[in-house]
Amino acid sequence: MNKNKMDVDFPLGAVPASHRRGFWKMFVVMLGLTFFSASMLSGGTLGMGLSMKEFIWIVLAGNLMLGAYTGTLAYISAKTGLSTHLLARYAFGEKGAYLSSFLLSATQIGWFGVGVAMFAVPVQKVTGLDTYLVIGIAGLLMTGTAFFGMKALTILSFIAVPAIAALGGFSAVTAVGDMGGIQELMSYQPAESIGLAAALTICVGSFISAGTLTPDFTRFAKTKKTAVSTTVLAFFIGNSLMFLFGAIGAIGTGQSDISEVMFLQGLILPAIVVLGLNIWTTNDNALYASGLGLSSITKIKKSKVVIFNGLVGTILAMWLYNNFVGFLTVLGAALPPIGAIIVADYFILNRGKYKPFEKMAFKSVNWSALAAWGAGVALAQFLPGIAPLNGLIGSALVYVVLSQLAKQFQASKAPSIELEKVRQA
Repeated sequence: MNKNKMDVDFPLGAVPASHRRGFWKMFVVMLGLTFFSASMLSGGTLGMGLSMKEFIWIVLAGNLMLGAYTGTLAYISAKTGLSTHLLARYAFGEKGAYLSSFLLSATQIGWFGVGVAMFAVPVQKVTGLDTYLVIGIAGLLMTGTAFFGMKALTILSFIAVPAIAALGGFSAVTAVGDMGGIQELMSYQPAESIGLAAALTICVGSFISAGTLTPDFTRFAKTKKTAVSTTVLAFFIGNSLMFLFGAIGAIGTGQSDISEVMFLQGLILPAIVVLGLNIWTTNDNALYASGLGLSSITKIKKSKVVIFNGLVGTILAMWLYNNFVGFLTVLGAALPPIGAIIVADYFILNRGKYKPFEKMAFKSVNWSALAAWGAGVALAQFLPGIAPLNGLIGSALVYVVLSQLAKQFQASKAPSIELEKVRQA
């Protein structure tokens, strides 16, 4: 067993049946992923710019999109046992997948930095300690537990998920009471409205990076049903609740930052403990996923990569925290096309069946996939509407069309090549 310990997270191959997990263990891990305090910040932003009825519809629509997207990726990963980064090799080619792995890993390092700063800011307010000192200590501690992989993620999730649900629920009830009741909450009208397309972009973009990395976790599911059901349920329950807690707190206090909300409600001490646990859980997920990605590129042991990623995220924490909305915009444009291309490659071009990873001879670079990714990013950036959705649909369509054209081109060249061989003979 000690010999295999270094590869227990299988960064460079499929997860064997002996290491697969049942519904409840997978559900807790996925809830730990979606119960992220930064989602409360996004929820607060939406709460300040939408009526409550608009907010409910936006969150339901956004999580429906996320659930469909992540559930589909979960199905593929459970069937193949492969992470996002290894699945990307089928569509992008072995070296072409380095681009997607780098982008996904970089954004997860970014989320880690946001989480560390979200913990450090309220701690500084209560203790008076230097913010950067707190960031440094928290970043190192979180990196330390991420070193141990899926086992540590499961244990942390069992503790953090019920704790954040209880604190967030209490904060929301307090905010509603301070407003004068549910009727006042439902009649709230924002001073400055957010457009519905922009609101959906924030809702979907806030978790699209983690959603694209769903296979990194669901490849451990025993069955495809377990992978899909735990993923969809986790996104609807976890993400919806976190958005709701953030929105109600923001409406009740006028502050979109959850640490400010807790401070005004006199909950800052329990918030430090509970939000700290919650952020710790999601940050470990982020470092775990980023470690898999950069390990697939560098072939360096995942645990070593995790330590490096944690240090980078810690150093950049305050910058990421102060540029959060811009960070979401980048995520919403660049990441959805990667998952969409994987889905299109698996279900449309390969009809739901891949050759086993260890027997596959991958192309070096699939230029059709890279071109489709670029087109998806452009469509998300410049086409009117919902940016992540534009990127998802556009990149998938472009990829299928380019792949079919490339296939026809190769077929048309085949007779000429054969004729040339006959002439040379």
